[in-house]
Amino acid sequence: MTDPTETTAPGAAGALPSVWMQDLTWEEVAGYLEHERIAVVPVGSTEQHGPAGVLGVDAYVAITLAEDLARRTGVLCTPPIWFGDSSHHGAFPGTLSIQASTLSLLVRDVCRSLARHGFDRIVLVNGHKGSNLPALTTSLRQLHDEELPGVLFAVADPLHLARSAAPGLKDVNEHHGGELELSHVHHRIPGSVRTDRLTDAGVDFQEVFGGFVGDDLFGPAPDGVDIIWSGEEQRRFAPTGSFSSSTGLSEEKGQRYHDHIVARLAELIAWLRTYDGPVGAKPARRGPEGPAAG
Repeated sequence: MTDPTETTAPGAAGALPSVWMQDLTWEEVAGYLEHERIAVVPVGSTEQHGPAGVLGVDAYVAITLAEDLARRTGVLCTPPIWFGDSSHHGAFPGTLSIQASTLSLLVRDVCRSLARHGFDRIVLVNGHKGSNLPALTTSLRQLHDEELPGVLFAVADPLHLARSAAPGLKDVNEHHGGELELSHVHHRIPGSVRTDRLTDAGVDFQEVFGGFVGDDLFGPAPDGVDIIWSGEEQRRFAPTGSFSSSTGLSEEKGQRYHDHIVARLAELIAWLRTYDGPVGAKPARRGPEGPAAG
């Protein structure tokens, strides 16, 4: 991560000492809100990522994507959420998991606080690819439907944002602890990956999951189902914690992967700034006969 004292946010809000809210005063955030209404919330996890990946991989993915997006577009980021739904990695020491319901409540409270002060375009960047999505999308759908219809929520995840780029970057199937996510963190936070512990260990998905679970997060998937497993079961079928080979790690792959996702997120910010459609529009007051006039 960059030194916040060297960070500027050159967007509509003008220069600020940092793109991170925790490094600003309330008056600086109030000044930002005079010109801008977008906030980015990085959400990750603290969980095992094989012998080479540190526990903070997913959080670092969310933090670095959010930070570089903010530096590029001039939006602000909230402090990161370091914990996610990681019970399926829970048998590995250091994994810190919270229940999906806890994550849902936490995210809703953060978004309520943002909306209270005028942020009505809120982007959540999920670094815990796929696994946090049920809690995030369900909680935000309910919050938008029941309390904050005038807020446009977006949930961004590399699992979807890198779908077109990943096949041309990776050399093998990509899954948990694989070459792309570790290359990403290796590029953006040098020294965080234990490069002397890279492994070609993986999971035999056919044997363990009967061909119903895909072995490549960015490749063709079978006509399948979600199969649920525990942390103890994972220790049996993936004793190193790695689901796919990480030996193809490279700084170049990580940079190209990161830059592709940031560019796509920047397009999202540009769209949010000009969007005037039905989603997130301030609802009309309704009377007993329907929408009120005026």
